[in-house]
Amino acid sequence: MNIELRKITLEDYADLKESMVQAYDSMGGSIWPKSSIAKLLNIFPEGQLCIAVDDKVVACSLAIIVNYDEYGDRHTYKLITGDYSFTTHDPNGDTLYGIEIFVHPEYRGLRLGRRLYEARKELCESLNLKSIIAGGRIPGYHQYAEKLSPRQYIDKVKSKEIYDPTLTFQISNDFHVRKVLKNYLPGDKESKEYATLIEWNNIYYQGVDASARSAMTIRLGLVQWEMRLFPNMEAFYEQVEFFVDALSGYKSDFVMFPELFNTPLLQPYNHLPEIEAMRKLAEKTEEIVQKMHEYSLSYNTNIITGSMPLIEDGKLYNATYLCHRTGKIDEYRKIHITPNEQKYYGMIGGDKVQVFDTDCGKVGILICYDVEFPELSRIYAEQGMQILFVPFLTDTQNGYTRVRHCAQARAIENECYVAIAGCVGNLPKVNNMDIQFAQSAVFTPSDFAFPTNAIKAEATQNTEMVLVVDVDLHLLDELHHYGTVKVLKDRRKDLYQVKLLK
Repeated sequence: MNIELRKITLEDYADLKESMVQAYDSMGGSIWPKSSIAKLLNIFPEGQLCIAVDDKVVACSLAIIVNYDEYGDRHTYKLITGDYSFTTHDPNGDTLYGIEIFVHPEYRGLRLGRRLYEARKELCESLNLKSIIAGGRIPGYHQYAEKLSPRQYIDKVKSKEIYDPTLTFQISNDFHVRKVLKNYLPGDKESKEYATLIEWNNIYYQGVDASARSAMTIRLGLVQWEMRLFPNMEAFYEQVEFFVDALSGYKSDFVMFPELFNTPLLQPYNHLPEIEAMRKLAEKTEEIVQKMHEYSLSYNTNIITGSMPLIEDGKLYNATYLCHRTGKIDEYRKIHITPNEQKYYGMIGGDKVQVFDTDCGKVGILICYDVEFPELSRIYAEQGMQILFVPFLTDTQNGYTRVRHCAQARAIENECYVAIAGCVGNLPKVNNMDIQFAQSAVFTPSDFAFPTNAIKAEATQNTEMVLVVDVDLHLLDELHHYGTVKVLKDRRKDLYQVKLLK
């Protein structure tokens, strides 16, 4: 499955029409004519967004810019859209007004609406507009209209006593109700023709000359995972989804799990030799990766899956996967296998070294022991890596110290950010996985624009938790060109070199 968020084109109209008919079936299949979409694309193409799933447009967001004071809080949909002609659009206005958002019913489980709301927020910030305002339907109200006033209904939705498919979603996406509107959208029987005037405030708005938050700020979410036994796969997935949901709620662009974090699932095979047990666990890898792929799509975040055993042609690898929120999946296999992995599991190393292109820049992945070999990350740096992700698993503080200090060195010598995430806790009844030591962290280069200790953030030692960290890729560009020292530029390539042989 491939998911793409982009601007609408007029060629998309056939798909848009089909999705509109399905989305608004309860309202008689009301749809925008092609001429209206053409008008919006002509006056404000940036505000007309869609999501295509496997090249079929299944979700849409339409908007205009208005000078809100001209209309005030008592407006109707007809008034603020200029009798549906969009003559009210003002490029010099201060408010992004949402006139439409819908998702084809068959695709609502992918949380596409959330992506459209996030895209609207980014547009509002980039255009330096004060807020997003829209009139929102309350389609669940007709079930309670005899007992509750619109205001009482809204209060109960806010307190989560009642679920409304539209308002609950809007509140969860940081919109607040500004006012109740009457006769906002004639013919909306489900809402009894009431609507909520909802608003999202752009906290970066500082006037007409202000610039919005840098689009190069990337939010990392690291899971410091506690090893625990699970009674079944459902319980395991529940814990995984809990962390993805939590970090997605904090708008994380990436979520990373640790190395071999799924080894509690070895417990049913503890009676087998370690090498056989690990191969049994490998049989679950495809299913787990598919599940995390689904989470990356539905929660709109890129997931580094931690690592898992993988069998290919009878050989056992330690592999991790990058599940892009666009639907793509990349794989990386641990290059350097520890003596312990060789002895107990018969693992072998992979042979592919490459940087991955994501919607948040170029990233590299190394698994635990790999980060202790500087050649790999230097090759990544030459390929343009900006963030290095290192899922790890260490049983003792000695092992952790090796990973930590080497990761810090990789950040400094390659002028990039390095994020490490590990497992904590004890795991009885699983051979060779009994104790863990970790302190997840994000490391930076060492110069004036970064923390003096080159540590952006770090978790509490040996405690299950998440770490949410913002990193600014623009600072890396400045470092490359204007840093106190320029490590990458000052290498003596006439004297030595690091190169990939395969």
